[in-house]
Amino acid sequence: MHEDWTDGAVCRTADPDELFVQGAAQNQAKSVCGSCGVRTECLAYALDQRIDHGIWGGMTERERRALLKRRPLVTSWRRLLEAARQEHHRQTGPAAVRRAG
Repeated sequence: MHEDWTDGAVCRTADPDELFVQGAAQNQAKSVCGSCGVRTECLAYALDQRIDHGIWGGMTERERRALLKRRPLVTSWRRLLEAARQEHHRQTGPAAVRRAG
């Protein structure tokens, strides 16, 4: 299934073998996600689909499993992460900066 967000993924041109690594190599793989504009969508997809392998949204499979275990009642990670991003933008947007200044 093709998701629209994948067109904007930084890793879309990366060698998949570089994103499905183990051990210390995972830190290098996670660095690819740092500047990605669809990191949230990618992570939400991996969490909602319970993807077990690879780096998705800057998180390893172990990190995603831990997050899923901590929040077992979340039914849509996409909705949760999008709401959190909107709240963050609301709090840190231009109006928030003017209020703080």
